[in-house]
Amino acid sequence: MTANSVCQHQQVARVNGVTKAGTFAEPRGAMQRTLPHICFELRAKIDAFLAEQTDDHVLRNVQNQVTMSMGVIEEALRRYGFNHLSLSYNGGKDCLVLLVLIMACLPAYASSLPSPSLGPATTDTAAATTAPEETATSPTAPSSRLQAIYIVSSDPFAEVEEFVAESTKQYHLDLKRYALPMRPALEAYLKDRPAIKAIFLGTRRTDPHGEFLKHFDPTDEGWPQFIRVHPVIDWHYVEIWAFIRRLQIPFCELYNRGFTSLGGVSNTRPNPALAVGGDTSKFRPAYELRDDDEERLGRD
Repeated sequence: MTANSVCQHQQVARVNGVTKAGTFAEPRGAMQRTLPHICFELRAKIDAFLAEQTDDHVLRNVQNQVTMSMGVIEEALRRYGFNHLSLSYNGGKDCLVLLVLIMACLPAYASSLPSPSLGPATTDTAAATTAPEETATSPTAPSSRLQAIYIVSSDPFAEVEEFVAESTKQYHLDLKRYALPMRPALEAYLKDRPAIKAIFLGTRRTDPHGEFLKHFDPTDEGWPQFIRVHPVIDWHYVEIWAFIRRLQIPFCELYNRGFTSLGGVSNTRPNPALAVGGDTSKFRPAYELRDDDEERLGRD
């Protein structure tokens, strides 16, 4: 895929200047991009964003948050190693931001290791058909997929399931899916993947039980034992959305319908703070909410 074809595809996939939620389809006849391509593209986008000079205080805060979070991710990679890390992923906005940041950190981590621990991707089915200009210019990148766990709600939204499936393919995740409560799901996952030592979580301080968490925390007594890594713990709601929209990252369609925190069908509804003129059948998109304290008004 040439740079021009990528740009043409991105233009088609945008609505009102923002990447259409849930849009992952490649141009007709194109092969899925390789993992190194994804990682380096995201790193380039983030580097360009961090280099921006802006008077917008929210974007300046996001730039600071990105720098801090990537430092935490890089520290986790140094402490535990790529093959001993996983991501808790459910398609929500917070873990989506975290996923993008992790992907952007992988090229530098891979290039810091002696060959052949990590090298050019050869396990992806699309690798053999990668365009010459991509392989010629791609530095070292991880050949292994990022491990991830998806703990499914007892009554998941079809839109969430679709987005998780699409984004798992897009970002080449090695995703294990468990339709179990959280504790038995984690027990089953660590049994299936005993090498896992730490799991990245998209928890923020305004989430339940998030107030006193640090960047690195062991699990509580009585729970499966691993280190919880919280790179985005100090991000605010508006910063999450500012990052997603600035970098034009596809997101779950439910956020366009006024949902601000995604759970299951039975306990999640559009956020009443986003109702248009008091009409409970029309809602503004999630990224128009401003107050952290109103984020979970749509959750029972």
